[in-house]
Amino acid sequence: MRKAEITRKTAETDIALSLDLDGKGVSAIDTGCGFLDHMLTLFAKHGGFDLTVSCKGDTYVDGHHTVEDIGIALGTAFREALGDKKGITRYADTTLPMDEALILTAVDISGRCFLGYEVSVPTEKVGTFDTELVKEFWLGFIRNAGVTLHIRQLAGENSHHILEGIFKSAARTLRKAVETDPRFADSVPSTKGVLQ
Repeated sequence: MRKAEITRKTAETDIALSLDLDGKGVSAIDTGCGFLDHMLTLFAKHGGFDLTVSCKGDTYVDGHHTVEDIGIALGTAFREALGDKKGITRYADTTLPMDEALILTAVDISGRCFLGYEVSVPTEKVGTFDTELVKEFWLGFIRNAGVTLHIRQLAGENSHHILEGIFKSAARTLRKAVETDPRFADSVPSTKGVLQ
């Protein structure tokens, strides 16, 4: 059962999150930030992950704490749901077109965190959402999931399409990386015998 339930409460946010890596893409998202709700719904659907997120945050200040802390909670859930990582594929990549946008993502579930983020979003906001917060979300995620994730924008002029492409591509890449191979069900995909 590759599932995790996370609660995270700070002076800025109160988050309850559940994740099933082997789900059907079913989600129930209420972050207090409509654009983030949409991105996480896409993430669950395209990753085939069952995901519930409830967050009460200080969005009256801005969206930063909510976005970053949900990234932290989701990364923590991924790490916990993966357990000892036996049998996982570990590496994966996706190149995803989203209308005129083209996004490449690649991941190594290595136990070590790194974010390569080569993205140029033309606008500072999509609706009321600060587009710079997408990088903060993924930084929170990778630091707590213990993964190396590269996100590269190969083309794109529409901010909404670029950001949708990032979440869809990352979801598909993570799905492929966490898939299990029955031939290696009892081994960790590393010559060290551990992914930390």
